[in-house]
Amino acid sequence: MIKVLIVEDSPVMQELLAYTIQSDPDFNIVDIVSNGEDAIDAVMKKHPDIIAMDCYMPKLDGRQATRIIMETNPTPIVIVTGSITAKDVAINFALLEAGAVAIIKKPQSLNHPEYKKDARKLIDTLKLMSEVKVVTRFNRTLKKNKTQKCNNEKITKKNSDIKIIAIGASTGGPKILQKIICGLPKNIPVPILIVQHISQGFTKGFVEWLKTTTNFPLHLASHGERALPRHGYIAPYGFHMGIDKESKIILSEHEPENGLKPSVAFLFRTVANIFGSNAIGILLTGMGQDGAKELKLMKDKGSITIAQNEESSAVFGMPGEAIRLNAAMHILSPEEILNTLTALFTKTNGD
Repeated sequence: MIKVLIVEDSPVMQELLAYTIQSDPDFNIVDIVSNGEDAIDAVMKKHPDIIAMDCYMPKLDGRQATRIIMETNPTPIVIVTGSITAKDVAINFALLEAGAVAIIKKPQSLNHPEYKKDARKLIDTLKLMSEVKVVTRFNRTLKKNKTQKCNNEKITKKNSDIKIIAIGASTGGPKILQKIICGLPKNIPVPILIVQHISQGFTKGFVEWLKTTTNFPLHLASHGERALPRHGYIAPYGFHMGIDKESKIILSEHEPENGLKPSVAFLFRTVANIFGSNAIGILLTGMGQDGAKELKLMKDKGSITIAQNEESSAVFGMPGEAIRLNAAMHILSPEEILNTLTALFTKTNGD
């Protein structure tokens, strides 16, 4: 049984969350509390496996409670939010900095047509995140890991050979993307295209949070705009993102790939076909297999390909599949990915 603590100040939402979570026999709700102070106390006494927490609460809000819990009794925390305005979503994403592992939208009312889909997403997220070993994983991302090596290939390209960086991420991705982008050289001479799997309504807030916290020029991608050096572009919800030979962004409404739109597969495939050996592909933490085969395509076309290592991944599905397919030239922690990119773009004369 997965022990769940619900932290929510609305009695109506408490009932709905409890009903939804209890509909799955794998869960056992150990307590329901209405503020951050009580949440901290409940974690100490009930030792939940996963916490479903709101952001806005009396006495102590979700961000403060998350930070204290992660410092005293580290437990996976999923932020379950009702507001999807860009401003509020950006505030909710700030809880990832405090240690939360995921953010998800609250289910609609029982008679709402979206309820079943929202409920399934909540249940799946809580199950998946309950397995995240927060202390070990968060600490390891701060230390120099013993890096897995699939071969002895070294990056020998001149920085002038690289024309674009393509990044794909899913579950656990926002915090890793923040870490990598925050540390990049501000004058990096290529555009960065990013597909982050995220729930509907969250993308604008995610872009705003990432832009604010990294001080890097990031944009919600628009069809037909030119991808500029020193800028990052994030795929909007409901559209695949690719790029053409004139470095103009393509937004496509084609059918979902791997059940997803946007998909990492679409991005990597177009980058491989347009830029070939003049690209870098990076596949980060996430559930499923999206982008793994296409990272192999990038490698076969001569691109530099990188997969996040298992120790630092919240979910090792996507990068793990890429490694199984021999799609990754390099298997690195987020810190090592950042160091690799920084070194590559500060080289002179290819040395």
